[in-house]
Amino acid sequence: MSKKVILETRGLTKNFPMSSGKELPVLEDINIQVHEGEFLSILGPSGAGKSTLLRIMVGLTTPSKGEVLYHGEPLSKANPKIAMVFQSFALFPWLTVLENVELGLKSFGLAENIARGKSIAALDLVGLDGFEDAYPRELSGGMRQRVGIARALVIEPEILFMDEPFSALDILTADNLRGELADLWVKKKLPIKSIIFVTHNIDEAVFLSDRALILSHNPGKIKADISVELPYIRDKNSRDFKYIVDRIFTILTKPAEQIPFLLKKERYQFLPHTKVGAIAGLTELVHDKGDRVDISVLASELSMEVDDIFPLIEASVFLDFGEIKEGDFILTDRGKEFSEADTLKKKEIFKEAVLRNIQLINQIIQTLQSTSKHRISETFFTEILENHFTPDEAWQQLETAIDWGRYAEIFAYDYDTGELYLEKQG
Repeated sequence: MSKKVILETRGLTKNFPMSSGKELPVLEDINIQVHEGEFLSILGPSGAGKSTLLRIMVGLTTPSKGEVLYHGEPLSKANPKIAMVFQSFALFPWLTVLENVELGLKSFGLAENIARGKSIAALDLVGLDGFEDAYPRELSGGMRQRVGIARALVIEPEILFMDEPFSALDILTADNLRGELADLWVKKKLPIKSIIFVTHNIDEAVFLSDRALILSHNPGKIKADISVELPYIRDKNSRDFKYIVDRIFTILTKPAEQIPFLLKKERYQFLPHTKVGAIAGLTELVHDKGDRVDISVLASELSMEVDDIFPLIEASVFLDFGEIKEGDFILTDRGKEFSEADTLKKKEIFKEAVLRNIQLINQIIQTLQSTSKHRISETFFTEILENHFTPDEAWQQLETAIDWGRYAEIFAYDYDTGELYLEKQG
């Protein structure tokens, strides 16, 4: 017998308006069913729209198309039976720990003595008994996040949403809280029926979840829905655990399609946010390991999250320095040559690679060559990019192109004036 569906999204799409009057698609046709008793994780690279999706599912943001259904009824606004824990602790510094937790209950008009009793019980549940009268500034990061969790649990929600709740914590504290959350969930000590958990940490998703949804980016779409059928409490060193981690890494890093140099008009090439030095370091490291590495093993050895290693691998694939097969990153002949080259030869190889493969850098060169002074403001390019990306992303795209272009000595950049220019030859 299938479990009851508590929350569902149908054809969920989210577009953000651009300065040009066009709309930027961030999420596209997202269809999810969340079942009673399910711990669901959502993973994806930066820019996949994970947090945006979560805010829509909670009722804090309105979709452009599609709908969210809660028990079969449209969810048009925040619901008291749905709670959320944010990445930032979001505590009121002038209130005590107990007062921070009580706040939500008091907004429902609950009597003060009942609100206090429930809040003390919630704090006890997350291990903060005895800290009721402390202020947030007196607490460590892990303790402040416990307050955030207690504040969400005290309203006794049916669904708990968590947006990268441990990412701002140090490794040991995060691991400790992760284990406590799993223990509370498995022992059914939490007053909730389902958890929806956004993370960029694959080990974390496999350790906690019954299912893992993987999003692609630009725009965010569901790339895969992985069932995690492992007994609790899970052994991270077991073969089955490592197999699922490796499978998710493979899906995350597998290109959705071959990226052509000239892209469709409605899709603008998305440059991974990474420096040339990091790309060079990756290719040299892989070359030292025999030109082929298991991506999940490499990430573990380097203590890197998927959001850190994915852009490096993606950039290398863009530049034809590497390819991805069956969860492994493999250097191409060009990638091997780049890894072995001295500094000057590296620049030549990199220049050839970006001119062959990178749309934005070619546009910059063509624009600079067409002006009489061979010099133009960065604003010119950011305004073009804002037709395809958010303002923040437009700048990050240009910043990456500037780093790559300067390294390859294709063009120069004047930080004082904010201008890109061609240097005089000879």
